[in-house]
Amino acid sequence: MVMLAATSVAILSVMALALARALQADTVYDRILGVNMFGTKTVLFIAVMGFLSGRPDFLDIAIVYALINFIGMIAVLRFFEYTAADDKQHQNTTKEEQ
Repeated sequence: MVMLAATSVAILSVMALALARALQADTVYDRILGVNMFGTKTVLFIAVMGFLSGRPDFLDIAIVYALINFIGMIAVLRFFEYTAADDKQHQNTTKEEQ
C-alpha cells in the first residue's frame, strides 16, 4: 500500500512538470505535447487511485478520459494544421500583391 501511495505522489509530481512544460513552452506544438502528457498522466493517476480505493469502476472512467484526450488532441492538431496552412497561403497571396 505504501508503494502505491509513493506511485501516486510520483505521478502527481510528473503531472506538475508536464503542466510547467505546457505553460513555459516556446511553440504551440510544445504546449500541445505538454498538455497531452498531462492528460496521459491523469489517466494513469485515475487508474492508480481506483486501485488504491478498491473501486475497479475507476478504470472505466480512466479509459473514457483517455479516449477523450486522444480525440481532443487530434482535433487540436488538425485545427493548427489547417490554420498554419491558411496563414501560409495568406502570406503567399500578400507577397504576390506587392
